[in-house]
This record gives sequence, C-alpha cells and structure tokens, in this order.
Amino acid sequence: MIKENILETLAYFDMFDYPLLRGEIYLFLKNKQEYGVFDDALKCLLEGGMIHQFDRFYTLKNDHLLVVRRNEGNKKAAELIKIAEKVGNLLIRFPYVRGIAISGSLSKNFADENSDVDLFIITAKNKLWIARTIMHCFKKLTFLVNKEHLFCMNYYIDEQQLEITEKNLYTAIEIGTLIPLQGDTVFERFYTANAWTMEYLPNKNMRIASAKPVKGGFFKSFLEWLFNNRAGNTIDNMLMKITGGRWLKKTQQKKLNSHGIIMGMDTGKHYAKPDPRNFQSKLLARYQFRVDRILRAYEDSLAH
Repeated sequence: MIKENILETLAYFDMFDYPLLRGEIYLFLKNKQEYGVFDDALKCLLEGGMIHQFDRFYTLKNDHLLVVRRNEGNKKAAELIKIAEKVGNLLIRFPYVRGIAISGSLSKNFADENSDVDLFIITAKNKLWIARTIMHCFKKLTFLVNKEHLFCMNYYIDEQQLEITEKNLYTAIEIGTLIPLQGDTVFERFYTANAWTMEYLPNKNMRIASAKPVKGGFFKSFLEWLFNNRAGNTIDNMLMKITGGRWLKKTQQKKLNSHGIIMGMDTGKHYAKPDPRNFQSKLLARYQFRVDRILRAYEDSLAH
C-alpha cells in the first residue's frame, strides 16, 4: 500500500510538472506511514524504474528539465512571496478583513513569468461583501501604477462559515499549502474547522506560525463602526446580489480568464470563490485517470 501511496502522490503533482522532495512526498501521502517504511518503499520504486530521481527530486517523468523548471520557479516564488507579504500588510488594514493567506501555485513555492499573487481572505461574519467590494475598488485603482495584475483576491470566506464545503483531495492540498500572512487567531479557528483535511493528508501539519496578529487603524475602525448596523447588513446583501449577478452573466456569456477557463464565481452570504465546477471536477477526473494508468503499470511490473 505504501508504494501505491507514493505513486498516487507523485501522480498528483506530476499533473503540474512539479517534482517533489523526499519529505514533500511523505507529507502528501494519503495514509499515515512510518518514515523508515516510507523510505524503503521509495528506494524500491526507484530501483524498479517506476519513479525517477534527479538531484534531490522525485518524479514519474524521466525528464531532468522538470527539476530545472522547479528550481527556477522556487527562486521566482521567493521574490513574489516578499511582495505578497507587503500586500498582506496593506490589505489587513481594510475594514472587516480578519485573515490573509497566500494560495494557488505560489503557496506551493512555485511561480513563473505569468504568475501573480493569489490571496485567500477571511472576513468578519456577515460583512464579506462590503469588505470584498472595498478591496476590489482599491485593486482597480492599482492600474494607475501598473500593478493591477500583481495580486488576485480570488477566494473569500467569513468567520461565520470557516469550513470549506468541497471536501476532496484538491481542496485538502489547497488548504494544507496555504501560507497565512495575517490573522493568527482566525487561522487557528480555520484549521480547526477544516480538520477533515487529515483524512486526505494525515502526515501534513497545518501552518499558522507565519501569520501575524490583525492590525487595526483609524480607517478600518471608522468604516466598521459606520457599517455595524442594519443599514450595513442591507448594503452587504445588496452588494452580494449585484456581484453575483455580474459574474453569472460572465459565465453565461462564456467569457474566459487569462488561463483560458470559463469565468465563474460561486457566491453566497458567507463566501465568494471560483466556481468549483469549472476546475475541480475536471482536475480530479484527470488525476484519477492518471492514477489508474500508473497503478496498472505498477501491477504489470510486479507480474513480470
């Protein structure tokens, strides 16, 4: 079983042409394993030609250029993470923002020339849409300094609903690789609410040590005071309906984003996120196809 687990883990990250270190493979195994048993199984697969090693990295693909790509991507990611930290220091001062984390490929320590900073935002309960609207108005203004595409706030939840409803390998890995920047206490509660991820990643410890305490300020305190009433609740609901309607129209018109995927957003009172139907199901189906093919090849190798 341990060897199959290793192959399945490498199959997932090979979809993104991302070879893994020995320790990274172990962290993303779907079953709890002793490290010594894991290490023996890894060596066995390597000797049997089922996996390949280049420098410190392991992959199913016999292509050393993947390691070159990863090393370059790691260096680029280090630069972008520094930028993300500065962006997080700024955005945490916006009203109702309670937590900010790096998500997407950057949270896995990879970036290329087309990468931007994807951010995962947690807001105060029942004020997500006010927070999101103010933040996106600010983002629109960044075009004045040619920074509009530097960062992307593409996933919002609020403190009322910290649990991620889609429970699968993809979302477990996305949660497990988040890099919290701001909001130490809210991310403690977030990881507690998403303890289900241990079913998929039993060897992975969630990281909150990097998150800073939430900062306030006059601008933040004043606007929160201004909207902490019935009128604020009405405005929040109105902004949810307006934004949801605009995104629904984009989806119906089949507009594509920069990655060639039909634009879509799943909206609710306590969340605003990319529509999982547009990406997750296709990726998981592709992953399962790869796993089935690789495990058949492994079984064939044992038979001969």
